[in-house]
Amino acid sequence: MPAANPHQALVLSHIAFEDLGSFEAILRQRGFAIESLLAADLLPRAQSCDLLVIMGGPMGVYEQDQHPFLAAEIAAIRQRLAARKPTLGVCLGAQLMAAALGARVYPGTNGKEIGWSTIQPAPGQTPPTWFTPLLADGLQLLHWHGDTFDLPAGALHLASSVRYSNQAFAIGNFALALQFHPEVTAEGLESWYTGHADELARAGISVPALRATAQQHAPALAQAASTFLNQWLDAALPS
Repeated sequence: MPAANPHQALVLSHIAFEDLGSFEAILRQRGFAIESLLAADLLPRAQSCDLLVIMGGPMGVYEQDQHPFLAAEIAAIRQRLAARKPTLGVCLGAQLMAAALGARVYPGTNGKEIGWSTIQPAPGQTPPTWFTPLLADGLQLLHWHGDTFDLPAGALHLASSVRYSNQAFAIGNFALALQFHPEVTAEGLESWYTGHADELARAGISVPALRATAQQHAPALAQAASTFLNQWLDAALPS
């Protein structure tokens, strides 16, 4: 049964269909009350929630002239991280966290990374136990980005991929940035194929092939994501 006084999870969205995915059921099972906001509405609420989840989106962190709310969003994230409040960023969310911590975010020089592939542990690092489910042998995760970031000062480098070295970082147990998408489901991705149709066409990526790969790998990812998220929440929000 949900807790009598549930934790409050605030989900910051940049585009409607890039949502919590499989993470929503996990948070609800743990008794979280979930509220979603558009990025432009973040400021009054960013510091008061128990957990802030920052989702992905098609804009670049450096496009603040086109999307003025990004500067205020980065400032709000910086304030939350300085207070050591639990924060999870996915894709654009990870890039915004990196920017809030003073790191450079920029277009990747190795082209877009779109599709399913593995990640590897960061060289020379021992990952926290809660991160290891995402490093399981052969586990395929969805990548969908063209930008990358430098590792922020003081961050623990968690993972890399063949194409981009900075795939995840943590600050203690309270802040976690993931460049990839562990939250996706095969069903939820149907909206992505439509919403990002132009991007996929420009990249020469076959939607039927991407769909077939998702149907093959998404169930195992959902299981790994559930284990990972529950363990990270235990560490980030100890009872």
